[in-house]
Amino acid sequence: MQSGVIDAEQVSTATDGLNEVIPALAGVLLDRRDELMSVLTRVATRQAAEDEFFRSLRALCGAPWEILRNSPGRLRRLATFLPSNNLLYSYILFGVIPSLYTDEIRIRPSARVAQSAMAVHEILGPAVRARGGRVEMAPMSQRAFLADCASSDAVVFTGQPENAGSVAARLPDDALFLAFGSGPNPVVVGPEADLDAACRSVLAARLYNSGQDCLCTDIVFVHRSVAREVVTRLADSLAAVRTGDRRSPSTSVAPLVYPDAVEGAAAFLAVHRQSVVRGGRVDPVRAVVEPSLLHMPWQDTFHPPEFFSPVVLTMEYEHAGQIRQWLHSPEETARGMYVSVFGEPGLTQTRVSTSVVCQERITFDVEDGNRPFGGYGPQAGSVRRPGGVTGRPLLLSAEAGRRARP
Repeated sequence: MQSGVIDAEQVSTATDGLNEVIPALAGVLLDRRDELMSVLTRVATRQAAEDEFFRSLRALCGAPWEILRNSPGRLRRLATFLPSNNLLYSYILFGVIPSLYTDEIRIRPSARVAQSAMAVHEILGPAVRARGGRVEMAPMSQRAFLADCASSDAVVFTGQPENAGSVAARLPDDALFLAFGSGPNPVVVGPEADLDAACRSVLAARLYNSGQDCLCTDIVFVHRSVAREVVTRLADSLAAVRTGDRRSPSTSVAPLVYPDAVEGAAAFLAVHRQSVVRGGRVDPVRAVVEPSLLHMPWQDTFHPPEFFSPVVLTMEYEHAGQIRQWLHSPEETARGMYVSVFGEPGLTQTRVSTSVVCQERITFDVEDGNRPFGGYGPQAGSVRRPGGVTGRPLLLSAEAGRRARP
């Protein structure tokens, strides 16, 4: 048997263990729900925190299927850079589930939300340790944490794509390195779209946690034949959205957590003031970005920033070939993640360039914590293995399984 590969006897043993551990951990999650929600709403709206809680529970309950399907080789040590959002979900994906096949896990929380991340760990960490997992969270500088990375045989990085290379350069050549990035995740509203469903989906994809999620869409391509109606519907819907306390169940948009997101939105709205249809105001003192809508004519060289704020940007197009050409541009090939398509008969493929096509669904509909995440753009997500770096949808257990096999 290859070292690290699970054989039939090991699978049976693993199944027995998972059948005991997973229900116990799920029970802890449910028992401590109120405490977890109190922590999560420090950085997320109540609506987003509720969604995150149930996604976390689903991923945890799906762990036995995931592990038995991917047969990950035993990892000695895993080092994880925790992102600054989705604190519970990320802790489950990169801490709790990997602890089922990893001897030791070291997690560095983002400095922006270290206190909240530590609170999640303090709630769930003892339950993980009581069931044999070894997960430690260490608030420290990135430079100091790199020493842990250098002595690990697998590293999960969730920071800026431009920083991934410098982290990878500090690792041994045989270390498994997964870099989770982001992409613009465009939505296409075609001439045959159900406009009610498409507009609801656009707002769901843009306003999730006030827009502070890497799965939020940064640009909406709208076919010329339906552009006026779509823009009117979106403007009317945004007019009804009010900014409120993130802890309130009725709040869709709250003050932003990240000052640089406020600054970025303000700068973009100022430069593109002539394109603003609705909203456009920013209060940097209160960290409030008014839910805003901008509409632009087709510009094949325009590539949106990652807003991380409630800014809806629509762009009018005439035919599907423009979308395909845009997705094949060097910029979008690099950061291709998902593209959601509603009623566009010219985009029926499952993949365009490096972007995975979601038909009649948005990113939040297709994301599944027990399956590979993202697209094929190297800035959206990549894995480094001996022989090079490959952009592809990522799942730690699947990559650990590939690592174990010859």
